[in-house]
Amino acid sequence: MGRDNKQGQSNNKGSLPQTPKNQKIAPNKVSEEFSQEFMELINTVTQNKNKQKK
Repeated sequence: MGRDNKQGQSNNKGSLPQTPKNQKIAPNKVSEEFSQEFMELINTVTQNKNKQKK
């Protein structure tokens, strides 16, 4: 008598169980989120370079 290895459909198929709902990003907004983060990074790096020059 072994364990039941049934692998049926999951109830959590469309959700990430460890991510809070207020932090989830819609799939069509992911590229927008990445571009915003890259712009923040670029701005921070350029500000730091400008501070070092002074």
